[in-house]
Amino acid sequence: MSDYIVRATAANNQIRAFAATTRDLVEEARSRHNTSPVATAALGRLLTAGSMMGSMMKGEKDLLTLQIKCSGPIGGLTVTADSKANVKGYVNNPEVMLPPNEKGKLDVGKALDLGVMNVIKDMGLKEPYVGQTHLVSGEIAEDLTYYYATSEQVPSSVALGVLMNKDNTVRRAGGFIIQLMPFADEEVIDKLEKKIKEITSITALLDQDMTPEMILEHVLGDFGVEFFETIPTKFDCNCSKERVEKAIVSIGKKDIQAMIDDGEPIEVNCHFCNSHYTYTIEELKEIIKRSR
Repeated sequence: MSDYIVRATAANNQIRAFAATTRDLVEEARSRHNTSPVATAALGRLLTAGSMMGSMMKGEKDLLTLQIKCSGPIGGLTVTADSKANVKGYVNNPEVMLPPNEKGKLDVGKALDLGVMNVIKDMGLKEPYVGQTHLVSGEIAEDLTYYYATSEQVPSSVALGVLMNKDNTVRRAGGFIIQLMPFADEEVIDKLEKKIKEITSITALLDQDMTPEMILEHVLGDFGVEFFETIPTKFDCNCSKERVEKAIVSIGKKDIQAMIDDGEPIEVNCHFCNSHYTYTIEELKEIIKRSR
């Protein structure tokens, strides 16, 4: 199995944890969107978070959307995931280039700058749940940690990392989400906080060839970690020519007729996976007939 998520508990169920390795899906996103290194890092972190948070959803048709609207040059990011940890996403400006930050790392915080993060959970109810938080650093992991604390009142530690090769392909990607249950006692809380402070960077752990299990063992080994489930995760877009046709129908007959009158085939691009769909004049005429 290439990319996967592992689910675990520790300290007699006082801690729940998820860890993921996501190199292949982040590389797939990079090659589809031709993202710059800093855009790859930002999108890769959000895709990794999305895959883990998607896998936490209970219902088969539940959908999670993570949306960042920001003032930085990246212009914003959107990721969606289902409960099977299939994930897809895009950045508004995939070509953004910035100098490294003072630590010599890709400056994701500067690429995003100020903004808000929306967490939208569509669980088949009349209205989706929407949680919103301000970006505290733009580094994404800290922003999600803050989101969990303020919107869901769940003390959490989120770590997300993407490491690039010199040729700008993805070398490593992954992360973890560790959460305290409401009944966690003070001793466990203090001990966990100390342990998490000792971790310098998730990319350092990933670059030591650590699997998700090894990462959680490294962080939670002293708490008696128990592994429950392994969930495959992948970059997966459910767009198709038929689905895109529905979007064309929704713009209305008048506009479709105007496209036909132009006498040129049209090309429609999927934001999420950058697939291109071409519709000939004949196909557009058929769409109008079917939409009557």
